[in-house]
Amino acid sequence: MANINRVFLAGNLTRDPQVRFLANEKAVANFGIAVNRTWKDANGEKKEEVTFVDVSAWGRTGELCGQYLKKGSRCYIQGRLQTETWDDKATGQKRSKLVVVADSVQFLDGAKKDGEAPAPAARSQEPARPAAAPADADGEPPF
Repeated sequence: MANINRVFLAGNLTRDPQVRFLANEKAVANFGIAVNRTWKDANGEKKEEVTFVDVSAWGRTGELCGQYLKKGSRCYIQGRLQTETWDDKATGQKRSKLVVVADSVQFLDGAKKDGEAPAPAARSQEPARPAAAPADADGEPPF
C-alpha cells in the first residue's frame, strides 16, 4: 500500500514570519496560519472552528515568505506533515508536534499598494534561477 503525505491549506498568518539563515546560508521561515471552518449544526445554527497550524518554509520559498507575508496575510500552502521532537527543558519529557513543511506558498492578498505588481508565488521545486537577476528601474528583481 502506498503512503501519502500531502497537505493543502488556505488561511491567514497568525504572526509575522521569522526568517533565519543556517550556517550553509539556507533560509528557513517559520510562521503560523489559522484555518477557519464554518458549518450549520442540526438546529441550523452557524458554528465556527479555527485550527492553528505551524508552517516551515525552506530556501527561496522561506525568503519570499519573509519578504512578502506578514501577520494577517492570506496564503495557500501545499506541503507535507513532519513531526518535530525535543526534550522539554523544565520537565525533561519528550515533546513533539506536527508541522507543515511548505513545498509552495501562494500569496492571496493580490497586488501591493501604489499599483505595484503582486507578490510572486513561492515554490521550492522551481527550476534553478540565475544567481543574480538584473534589477528593474525601482531596484526590484523581476518576478
